[in-house]
Amino acid sequence: MATMPASASDLLKSFKLKTKQQELLIRVSILCLVYILAFITRLFSVLRYESMIHEFDPYFNYRTTLYLTENGFYDFWNWFDYESWYPLGRIVGGTLYPGLMVTAVLIYRILRFLRFAVHIREVCVLTAPFFASNTTLVAYFFGKEIWDSGAGLVAAILIAICPGYISRSVAGSYDNEGVAIFALLFTFYLFVKAVNTGSLAWSLASAFGYFYMVSAWGGYVFIINLIPLYVLIRFVGFQHVQSGEHMAAMGVFFLMQVFYFLDWVKHMLSDTKLFQAFLRITVTCAVAVGGIALGLGMVSGYISPWTGRFYSLLDPTYAKDHIPIIASVSEHQPTAWSSFMFDFHILLLLFPAGLYFCFKRLSDATIFIVMYGLTSMYFAGVMVRLILVATPAVCLISAIAVSATVKNLTVLLRSKNKVVQTGSTKEVAVQSPLLRNGYGVMIFQGPSKYMEILESNGYGALLDQSQPFQKNGAIALLFGAFYLLSRYATHCTWVTSEAYSSPSIVLAARGAHGNRVIFDDYREAYFWLRQNTPQDAKVMSWWDYGYQITAMGNRTVIVDNNTWNNTHIATVGRAMSSYEDEAIEIIRSLDVDYVLVVFGGVTGYSSDDINK
Repeated sequence: MATMPASASDLLKSFKLKTKQQELLIRVSILCLVYILAFITRLFSVLRYESMIHEFDPYFNYRTTLYLTENGFYDFWNWFDYESWYPLGRIVGGTLYPGLMVTAVLIYRILRFLRFAVHIREVCVLTAPFFASNTTLVAYFFGKEIWDSGAGLVAAILIAICPGYISRSVAGSYDNEGVAIFALLFTFYLFVKAVNTGSLAWSLASAFGYFYMVSAWGGYVFIINLIPLYVLIRFVGFQHVQSGEHMAAMGVFFLMQVFYFLDWVKHMLSDTKLFQAFLRITVTCAVAVGGIALGLGMVSGYISPWTGRFYSLLDPTYAKDHIPIIASVSEHQPTAWSSFMFDFHILLLLFPAGLYFCFKRLSDATIFIVMYGLTSMYFAGVMVRLILVATPAVCLISAIAVSATVKNLTVLLRSKNKVVQTGSTKEVAVQSPLLRNGYGVMIFQGPSKYMEILESNGYGALLDQSQPFQKNGAIALLFGAFYLLSRYATHCTWVTSEAYSSPSIVLAARGAHGNRVIFDDYREAYFWLRQNTPQDAKVMSWWDYGYQITAMGNRTVIVDNNTWNNTHIATVGRAMSSYEDEAIEIIRSLDVDYVLVVFGGVTGYSSDDINK
C-alpha cells in the first residue's frame, strides 16, 4: 500500500514539478491566501453589528448609487437634487466623482446577470473589501517590478493588513477611497511598467488607469503632480490647463517640448556660436512669454488659484488662519506621532531601511518609489487623512527592506565558504557559491589583498574567519525579524477589530455588569423623521448629518457634508449658537420645519453638537 507524502516538499515532488514550477505554485498559493485574508479581515463590522453603511459621506454615495441603479446613467448625470442645500439644490452629476457609483452598479449587474439574488446595498457594503483584495495583487506586481518577487509578496501581505489602508476599506466604508487607492497604485504600477519596458501599450494602460482614478477621487491631483501625464477626460474638463494645482504637470510637459526642440535645432545648425545665440534668445522669450501668460491667466481668473485644501498641504497653518471650516474637520488636522505608530507600527522603522536599499540599487523604478514615498509621507504628516495615500508607498518600501534583509541572511546561512592557505607566498584560495564564477576557486596574493578584493564585491563580510559566529547572528536576526512581523500582524488585527470596524452611526458600550450595550439612536431618529414628518419638510441640522438625513430620513436639508457654501453653513452655525429669540428668526428665514440636535446626555457622548 502506498504511503502518503511526509511533508509539503514531498507532496510537491510527488507531482514531479520542476523547481520553477514549484516556486510558481507556492507563490500563487500565497497570493490566493493573501487575497482572501485582505477580504475577510475587513468583515469585523459585519460580524459584530450587521451589514450597514458607515460614516457620513458613504450615505450620499449609497443614495446616488441607488438612484443610478433605478434610473440609469443619463438621468443620474443630469440629476438635480432638490433635497440638498435648500433652497439652492445641487447638480449631482457635475459635483461628484462617479467612478465609485458606476463601479458598484457594474458589479451589481454582473452578479444579477449570473443569477445572484443580491441587493445593491450589499454590493456597496462589500465594494471596499473587494477592491482591497485587488490592491494586494497590484502591490505584488508593483513590488516585483521595482525589486523582485519576494518584495512583491511581502508588499501584498503588508498592505492586506495595514491599518492605514484598512481604516478606509472596511466593509460598509462605501467611500471614494475604497476604489481610489486601488486605482492610484494600479496607475503607478502601469506607469513604472511603461518606463521599464518602453512599451506604448503599457503607457496607454497607465493613462486609462489614471482616467479611472480621476473618475473616482479628487486625490488624482497627487498623481498629476507626481506623474505629469496629459490626460483629457470629460469629468475634469479643461482643469488641467486652467487649475493652478496642475501647473507642475504642465510645466514639465512644456520643458520636455523645449528640450527636444532645442536638440533638433542643434542638430540642424552646424555653427555652435549661432546655436548659442539662438538658445539665449529662445529661452529669454519663452520665460518672458510664459510669465506674462501665467500672470494674465491668474489676474483674469482663467487659471483658477489653488484650493484651500491644496494650500493647507503646503502651509499647515493656512486653513486655520483663512478657512476655519477646513481646519475644523478632524481628518484635516496635522498627524500626531501616535497616529503614525497606530497605523504603521514597525513599518515606521522598515521604511527608512527600505529607502536605504533603494538608494543602494538606484533605477528608474526605485527612484519613482522613493519620490512617491517621501512626498506622500510629507503630506501624511500635514493632514491625517493622507496617511491613506502614503500607506501603499510605505508598504512597498518596507517590503523591499524585509525582502532584501531576509534574502541576505538566508544566503549567508546557505553559503559554504572555504579559505585555504597554500605555499610559502601565503596565497589564499577561496571556494564559494557566492563568487561570480559559480563554485570555482579564486586565488589572491596575501590575506589583506584577498579581503580587499572581496569586500569591494560585497563578499568580504561573508568570507571572514568568524563564519560560524556570523551564521549564529544571522539566525538570531531572522528570528527577530519574524517575531517583529508576527507582532505587526497581531497589532493590525487588533486595530482592525477594535478601532476601525465600529460604524459611527451605531455606538457600542459596556454596561455596569460588562454586558454590551448598543446605541442605535441615529437610525431611530432618521426613521422617526421618515415616518412622522411631511414629505416636503425641511430639516436643519449641523452639516455632519445632512447626507444621513437625506439618505435615511428622505427629507430636505439646509446644509450637508458637501460643505461647498460656507455662508450657508455659517448661517446655520449662527442659529445653533445664538439665543432662542435670535435663533428662531434665522430659522424662519431659512424656511425650516424641524431642527435636529444631537446631545450627549447621560452617556457622555463627546461628539455632540455642543462640543462641535
